[in-house]
Amino acid sequence: MKIQEIRKIAKYWGIDTKVGRSKQELIRDIQVREGNEPCFQTRQECENDCLWKEDCLKKTKK
Repeated sequence: MKIQEIRKIAKYWGIDTKVGRSKQELIRDIQVREGNEPCFQTRQECENDCLWKEDCLKKTKK
């Protein structure tokens, strides 16, 4: 997912989207607001089918 799309979702949740915040920071903040564990790019495998799964696992498998 592109950073512009992530910023749009973050704004919906009232999360600070100032320039300089990484994709990883924004996604983890969104996960917390959604009531989930902020696990983006911290695992090799994921049991959940979340919105971030494709980007998350793409980075951790390298």
